[in-house]
Amino acid sequence: MDTRDSKTPEEELQHLKEVSQPEDFDHPEPDVEQPEAKSSSNGLHRVLPIVIVVIGILAAAMLLLSGNAE
Repeated sequence: MDTRDSKTPEEELQHLKEVSQPEDFDHPEPDVEQPEAKSSSNGLHRVLPIVIVVIGILAAAMLLLSGNAE
């Protein structure tokens, strides 16, 4: 693990070259170095509506039961 604060002139030049490269808008596909950008969330769009319905049913049940307790 590199804990140095300052960089050598060669490291600084390399860093500036990497940062100054423009973004490739013609080819917006994820890079090979970023495999996590290619993976999609397959199950989240199916689980979220189910969670919302369950929370709604629990909220309705709590409201109905709290009204009957008195």
